[in-house]
Amino acid sequence: MKATCLAALLVGVCFPAGAGAQLAQGSADGSSNELMPNESAPAGPTETDDIIVTAQRRAQSVLTVPIAITALDGQALENKGVTNSANLASAVPNLQVSSPYGNTQPNFSLRGISVANEYNSNQASPIGVYVDDVYLANRTAHGMGLFDLDRVEVLRGPQGTLFGRNTTGGAINFITRAPTLSGNEGYAEGGYGNYDTWTAQAAIEATMVKDQLGLRVAGNFVKGDGQIRNVSPGALDANSQDTLQGRATLRFRPGDGPLDVKIKIYGGRDRGTQAAIHGLLPFRQGLDFFETNENRIGRNRTDAYGISATIAYEISPTLTFTAITSKDGGSQNLQQAADGSPLDVLDINWRSKYDQFSEEARLNYDGGALKLVAGGFYGFDRVETQNTFNIGQAIAPTVNGGFFQSYTQRRRSAAVFAQGDYELSRGLTLTVGGRYTWDRARYDDGYAYLFAGDVGGAQLPLATTVPCPGVPGTCAYDPALRYAIRGQNNALTGRVSLSYQFDDGPLVYASYNRGYRSGAFNGGGYTSSAGITYIAPERLNAYEVGAKGRFGALTLSAAGFYYDYSNQQVQDTRAGPVSFLVNAPKSEVYGAEAEAVLRLSPAVSLNAALGYLHATYKELTLQGTDLSGNDLPFAPRFTAQGGVDLALFRDGQNGLVFSPNVAFFTRQFFSPFNDTNAVGSPQNNAELQQRDFAKVNATLAWTIGQITLKAWGNNIFGRETFAYGLDLRGAGFPYNFLVPAAPRTYGGAIQIAF
Repeated sequence: MKATCLAALLVGVCFPAGAGAQLAQGSADGSSNELMPNESAPAGPTETDDIIVTAQRRAQSVLTVPIAITALDGQALENKGVTNSANLASAVPNLQVSSPYGNTQPNFSLRGISVANEYNSNQASPIGVYVDDVYLANRTAHGMGLFDLDRVEVLRGPQGTLFGRNTTGGAINFITRAPTLSGNEGYAEGGYGNYDTWTAQAAIEATMVKDQLGLRVAGNFVKGDGQIRNVSPGALDANSQDTLQGRATLRFRPGDGPLDVKIKIYGGRDRGTQAAIHGLLPFRQGLDFFETNENRIGRNRTDAYGISATIAYEISPTLTFTAITSKDGGSQNLQQAADGSPLDVLDINWRSKYDQFSEEARLNYDGGALKLVAGGFYGFDRVETQNTFNIGQAIAPTVNGGFFQSYTQRRRSAAVFAQGDYELSRGLTLTVGGRYTWDRARYDDGYAYLFAGDVGGAQLPLATTVPCPGVPGTCAYDPALRYAIRGQNNALTGRVSLSYQFDDGPLVYASYNRGYRSGAFNGGGYTSSAGITYIAPERLNAYEVGAKGRFGALTLSAAGFYYDYSNQQVQDTRAGPVSFLVNAPKSEVYGAEAEAVLRLSPAVSLNAALGYLHATYKELTLQGTDLSGNDLPFAPRFTAQGGVDLALFRDGQNGLVFSPNVAFFTRQFFSPFNDTNAVGSPQNNAELQQRDFAKVNATLAWTIGQITLKAWGNNIFGRETFAYGLDLRGAGFPYNFLVPAAPRTYGGAIQIAF
């Protein structure tokens, strides 16, 4: 029955593929090169809709990989107005990006698989996020500005074989531009937009020894006023921007021989103000949608830095060894006034420091009929958290207070993996892969207490709440008490795929993939230790059929899928209030998506994408309420994107290109409750949703030689939408928490290439 459903979803779908993609040449280590030095990007649409990707840890045309992939090069991202990872939903079908903190710590939802209503920084995303094949364990590092990129690869569906744990729903790999070892080039760009927003971006590449030694340095800067006006006297506006990032990549290929080494260092910081909140209703009276009345708008202070080394050695024409070593770290200090009012009802200071280390080593074998990737992985990450929750006078009349929480989480993961492609006959290929993972985790030095004190002031401890299994305030304060638990799980994940490549190019495939997200601790447990447990890992069995290829002027890819999804990790806030992290026993997800590019002429290229998604809980009970049949959060039934790259005129590398695009989404819920209210509670969960909407973006680029003048606009018609919502009524607060998305933004820039 499910196979029939998949076939029905797939047949006749005639929409979008990797829009704006540009053909690149693959190097021995599986990375891709870019335009040659001093070669400007074409003024009109690129001449091919193909792109070289490394989704299977080797360089391949996206049209020959039997996986549902959206691949976007740097120019395509710019044309669609995608300037940071939070904007990717406007370019990828069945992808949603949300966060209670603005661009910080984004939650990626791919085909309905997400962190659901979980918002704590210690949790791993079920969508693996990578930069140059390095896994980023901490979600704070995912809210990056996108600059000087070669491409972004979005892999839909479980990637548990070659990418590993925590890729239950898929993986996103950001590939930065690296030295080509073939010349000197660069660019510098400066821009200005509304909300007094200044932007600057630059990159320079120097080849010290041709084909042997090169360096590329790039930077990005954004600073702008708050996009949500705050009417509270003397308070900051919300959603301001203040970002600075830098990256340097050294590439060394001695004697133009078999050894290729890339060493990359990066660093960045963000000091923008917090996302605006729609909270207490009496203080929303008379306000515009893009206004707030909040006395304590705080700043999102985040830092990220790291170093990595990628070493590739061509042992023979058929065998290559690759090792990737990475050390990363950072911190977040988020001051979040979470009531949207001039009252001190709920003010939170989220503070965490994190660091991680990872090592992957693999062998790539290409023996003609057999292509094999095999290797091992080891990763370690640590997060040290200290959060403060000020809850006004909830303790007693005239007495301000709240909770303080502290803990350290450590995770270690080791894995071995292998995947082989064997050509059974001309065009017919069998892919078989497997990965075995060992995960170990520790929750150490955990403690929390109830205190009396004002926001930002001295704290007078009143009672220990962690460790304390009872009602908050019933355990005497003891500063020496600590809570610690351990967790572990092993997992076998894998992939089986059968694909057929026709002589004239099109590819069809059918696959089975098993994905896995490791078990987790409840980082939201601070009112009682009863809720701090290690819960079971998520598991997902995915069945997919797809097709892709080029048909004259049309490039098309389409896929249909069915997921058997178990143990999604969701928050359950119960009377006390005590927060529990629990498993949703069973969910069902199925749908389809398609992407296409139609090149009408050298001057006109159309791109489009369409996604259909049906994601529901088959079994789930929260707050004693049966939610079976409800939609998964952040899973709209339909998504669609469409755009055109129109060269208004073109003369060699000179030209004027207009690129408007639109993104459409049907209703999505922010909570597993959907519009169901818990029995006997004051909830109004119908507020926690965003109904159908569409947003229009556009860019205009006029290139004259090495100079490009740009104009751009995002959300041009000022659509009023929410990006995130959270049930606070169920936790005892008299309102729900809603975060408005960005208003209309526009501006211009000038870029000089050299």
